[in-house]
Parts: sequence; structure tokens; C-alpha cells
Amino acid sequence: MACLLETPIRMSVLSEVTASSRHYVDRLFDPDPQKVLQGVIDMKNAVIGNNKQKANLIVLGAVPRLLYLLQQETSSTELKTECAVVLGSLAMGTENNVKSLLDCHIIPALLQGLLSPDLKFIEACLRCLRTIFTSPVTPEELLYTDATVIPHLMALLSRSRYTQEYICQIFSHCCKGPDHQTILFNHGAVQNIAHLLTSLSYKVRMQALKCFSVLAFENPQVSMTLVNVLVDGELLPQIFVKMLQRDKPIEMQLTSAKCLTYMCRAGAIRTDDSCIVLKTLPCLVRMCSKERLLEERVEGAETLAYLIEPDVELQRIASITDHLIAMLADYFKYPSSVSAITDIKRLDHDLKHAHELRQAAFKLYASLGANDEDIRKKIIETENMMDRIVTGLSESSVKVRLAAVRCLHSLSRSVQQLRTSFQDHAVWKPLMKVLQNAPDEILVVASSMLCNLLLEFSPSKEPILESGAVELLCGLTQSENPALRVNGIWALMNMAFQAEQKIKADILRSLSTEQLFRLLSDSDLNVLMKTLGLLRNLLSTRPHIDKIMSTHGKQIMQAVTLILEGEHNIEVKEQTLCILANIADGTTAKELIMTNDDILQKIKYYMGHSHVKLQLAAMFCISNLIWNEEEGSQERQDKLRDMGISGAQGRSHQSLGSTQRGHTACCRETVGGEEAPTLVLGVGKPRSRALSTGKAGQTGRWDRPLGSRHLGCAGASKRGGDNEPCHYGFGRGHGRWRASL
Repeated sequence: MACLLETPIRMSVLSEVTASSRHYVDRLFDPDPQKVLQGVIDMKNAVIGNNKQKANLIVLGAVPRLLYLLQQETSSTELKTECAVVLGSLAMGTENNVKSLLDCHIIPALLQGLLSPDLKFIEACLRCLRTIFTSPVTPEELLYTDATVIPHLMALLSRSRYTQEYICQIFSHCCKGPDHQTILFNHGAVQNIAHLLTSLSYKVRMQALKCFSVLAFENPQVSMTLVNVLVDGELLPQIFVKMLQRDKPIEMQLTSAKCLTYMCRAGAIRTDDSCIVLKTLPCLVRMCSKERLLEERVEGAETLAYLIEPDVELQRIASITDHLIAMLADYFKYPSSVSAITDIKRLDHDLKHAHELRQAAFKLYASLGANDEDIRKKIIETENMMDRIVTGLSESSVKVRLAAVRCLHSLSRSVQQLRTSFQDHAVWKPLMKVLQNAPDEILVVASSMLCNLLLEFSPSKEPILESGAVELLCGLTQSENPALRVNGIWALMNMAFQAEQKIKADILRSLSTEQLFRLLSDSDLNVLMKTLGLLRNLLSTRPHIDKIMSTHGKQIMQAVTLILEGEHNIEVKEQTLCILANIADGTTAKELIMTNDDILQKIKYYMGHSHVKLQLAAMFCISNLIWNEEEGSQERQDKLRDMGISGAQGRSHQSLGSTQRGHTACCRETVGGEEAPTLVLGVGKPRSRALSTGKAGQTGRWDRPLGSRHLGCAGASKRGGDNEPCHYGFGRGHGRWRASL
């Protein structure tokens, strides 16, 4: 079997093959076993630290012969061990070397070698496997192909400190997701590795610690188990806290902090636990100091960002710990002209990886500013912060661009900053460029941020509209990625809130009726909810309602009917009834309801529904149909009375609150009560029937005093992980933030 390097490299290497390299390979075929052994030992000495020699030997076919000798039953244990050592040395060369070894099926041969009773041979095989599996070109799945491998590796953990070190290192590199975590967990990884944390060998302790960090990451089952594990009478979290102490090596402090962070995020440790607030968080802040190495600062900042991301109190504590916000500003100045780095190799390395610092800083700023307005203000007031973020949007590194967009997205949840800093720096311009041509992972965050820039109080809304945002967002609604569809329709919903007729017409024209109704049948609940919200905003203000229903009325009524008849949850049907309530306020549009007995029967049904939200939404629809001041109200009242709608109202009246009963009364008195000459809407004098603007941050609820006749699904801001439906009451329209993802 050929085990050669890729063609371009093969040709350059072949030209440099020397006679001595050929001699090493020829000796592997000597009939004398002792000469073969000596040849392998000489080959081992020749390749140490010599990548050119390693490549030469691979090209000359040394790997197949070494693997043959390693697997031969007639080979001595010493020869097998030396072959494994040489193969491990070859693997420590370039990535192309590892690819060549994989092509020769080295992993099955080494795994077979682990069945040997000889400990030194086992250790040599494990050392080689460790080197191969830690290479980025090796697929992790190769470790899990044979179901007998993991339990055998668990059994080998007790053989020696070397088997412990190598196996833990293999596990930590090959555990890349929940499936791998489950396999290792089910084969006793926690119990078999826990006692290694007290090993006398630092390397063993570190590899065991790294194993626990990858096992606990986003895994509640493992984390809940770890929190209760005892080792020499101490709980694992207590051991991790001891490893956080300042006198421990930085690598150990960081990895212990990651273990506690992952256990906290998985719900095994409370966010207000002292081991998090007083130990883990301060340790991670220390790692952000400029005295630390670049990779330590990066890992510290990214882990801290993950720890505090969902918790407001941790964000506040972190923001005032060791001047963290100002400390992060140094991440953008690295390495400085007065850098203390004297090692030229170190300086060259850091120059090549300085972008990782910027990425980590953006991530941590995004987490810090996710909720608190004062923290956002401090971040933006940091030296040249907005300029740095805007510059980050155009960096060549995709990861830096993504982190910069996330940071900007987090800061965009501030009303004040949207009106000031975001406008002063025209943030919308680079954002629109990002949206034109970017990978999906960036598009998801950038489009989420666009939702916030399109809120009604944002000065950026108008220039964004003028730059062709409608077409761009309509395009996103056709994406195969559900997150992009949600963001596209969410942004359009915000755009349509209190918009002029021209903007609404542009949205309908660009989106097309066909796409709108495809979205209404989307399997993703969030897409459906935001599409209903868009329809509510399009169908607001009477002239707009009548105009849209005159051209799209048949399709809209058909869609409403299908949703009300379908197996949808309460929130979806509530939103659909709100759309009907808006249609009912049109001058001519309401006739589409009054002439549709099927729809009227559905409204009657929901007025008697057991869920209060659906009752009230249906009642509001009836209220708009029977408004006394409008022409034809008496005829509509008569028809509804003949359909028995007053009886349905009477049955539901007792289940509503006082304010809601006021609205029920309006319908009962007008439709079913002979004593009531006029309509009573809610409590007190009816307000204007036009949709009012409202303030950012308010959220409409059903218990808000009844006012506006239109149920506008107000500019809703994008909030990551926010799967709640938008319940916008009958009163004012207002924004809902699209928070950090």
C-alpha cells in the first residue's frame, strides 16, 4: 500500500533523498532479526528533531515495513516497541507526515498493540496514538469506531502514570461533542479519572483536569455527577478550587476555572456560589492581565465571557473587578512598541496571533454589556472603543469579525447608544457591508443586530431603509437557515411598525404574497410568530388596512382560517385573532369578516374559549366590528346577535379580570343588551383609534387599559434565546430588544 505525501511535497522531497536514508529502509528487510532491531534503533536516532529525514523515510516506504514488523507475532517485544517509538517520532513531524501514517492505517495497528501484556510496548503504542490523535488532521471518530477500544483504555488507566497521562490526553482531544461525552461517561470516565487528580505526577493531574473540562462542557448530566464525586474525602469542586490558588501553575488555574465555569453553566453550581463569585471569576479576571502570556489572556477572557454571559449579577461583579473594562482595552494595543517581550520567537508568535486577543476582547465586552446600561456606557466610553469595533467588522479574520458583530449587537440594546454613539459613527454602514457577503454564522448575528437598528426610535432606521435593506431582508426570509429566516422576518416586522404606506408596499412587493404565505406555514414556530407580527404591523392604521386588504384580502383571510383551524399553540392563535381585530377596524376591510360566516363562527368559538387571552382577542375583534360611531354598525350588531355571540360573551364574562370585563361589557351592552344606547370601550372615555407610538422598553400586555383600536406588533427587538411570543396588548406599540445571542 502506498503511503506517500501529497504530490507537490513528494516531488520536492524525492529530489533530496540521500543514500543514507535509503540505507535505513533497506536494513528493515535484513533476514537477521538483530540487524533489523539495530536498524530500527539507528533510524530512531536519525529522525529525532529532523523533519527532512522523517519525510525522506516516509517517501521511501519505511512506514508500511515498520507497521508490518510491529504486528508480526515473530517480532520480539523489543523490536515492536522500537517500531512504535519510531512511528511516534515520524508523527511528530509535519501534518503531512500524520496524513501519510493515517493512510497506512496506523491507528488499528497501534490499538491492536494495546492488547499486548508488555507494559513498555503498550506505553509506546499509547505515546504514538497520543501524538496522532492530538494532530488537527486526525478525525476523532477513529477512536470510537471499535466499541471495545474505550473500555480497554479505561482498564489500562491503572497500569502506570504514563498510561494515565497518554490516555487522558487522548480522551481530552477526542471528546468533541455530546455523543463522545456520553460514550466516555457511560464507560466510567468520571470514576476512573477522578482519583488521578491527586496523582503525584503533575502531567497526570493536568491531563485529568483537561478531561473533566471537556466532559463537563455544556453537559448537565456529567456536571451534576461531578459536583457530587468524592476524592479522598473531598468533593471535586473543592479540589478544583484548590487548583485555582495563585501558587499553582497558570495552566492548572485556567483549566480548573474552566471546569467550574462549565459546571456552573450546566446548572450544577449556582451562579451566586462562593466558588464562582469569589474564586473562579477573580481567577479569570487575573488571566486577562497584561502580565500574562497571549494565549493565557485569550483563554481567560473567552472563558470569563462564557461564565458571565447569562447572569446580570456576574456581569456587574466582573465589570468592577480589577478595572477589567479598561484592562481589556490593552488587548487592542498588543504588542506595544515598549513590549517587554525579548524573545524574538515569542514576539513573532504573538504578532501572528494578536488577532486572537482582539477576538477575545470583543467576546468579553459583548458578555459584559449584555444587560446593564451603565456597563454598556463604560464600554463605549473606553478609549476609541467604537472605532475599534467598526474596524473589527472589516478584519480579514472571520472569527474577529464575528466577535466584533456580537459586541456591537450587545451594545445595540441601549436606546441611548443607538441615538448617540451608533449614529455618530454611522455603524449601520459597515454593518450593511457585512450583510452583503458573509458566512452564515456572521449573518445570523449581524441580522439580529439589524433588528435593533430598525426600531422606531433608532436614527439609523431611515438610512438603512434607503440603502436597500428591504430586498436584503426579504432575501434572508428565503434562507435554508431557520435563524436567518427568523431574523429577516423579525427585522421586517420592526421596519413595518408605524411605517408609511410606501414602506409597507415595498415590503409586500419585495417579499411577495407567495413567500409571505410560505412563511406562515413554516415549520419553525419563531418564523411563524414573527410573520404574524409582520402582518399585524402591515395591517395598522385604517387607510393601510383597507389598501392591503383590497389587494391581498382573499389570501390573508384564507391564511387566518387555516391557522385558526390548525393544531397551533395559544400564542399563535392569539396573534392570528389580533390580525382579525385589526382587519375589523378597516372601513371596507371589515366586510371581509362580516361576509364570512366561517370566520365569525370561529371568533364566537374563541370568545367562549377557556384561555383568557383568546377570549379577549376575540372580543376585541367584535368590539371593532360593532363600534357605534361607524356606518352600518347597527346591521353588524344585528347579525352578530342573530348568531348568538352575546351568549358566548356572557359565559366568558366571569372568567375575566375587572379591566377585561369592561371590554366584555362593551360587547354585551352593544350586541345583546337592549338598555345600552352607546358603546362603552374599556374603562372611561375611548381613546384615539389610531395606533399610538409608545416608548421603548414597554411591553404591551392584555391587562393594559384598552385604548388603540389597532393591535400593532410593535417594533420588536431581537433577543437571543427569546422564544416567547410577542404579546402586544391593545394599547401602545413598543419595542422588544433583540439581545445578545
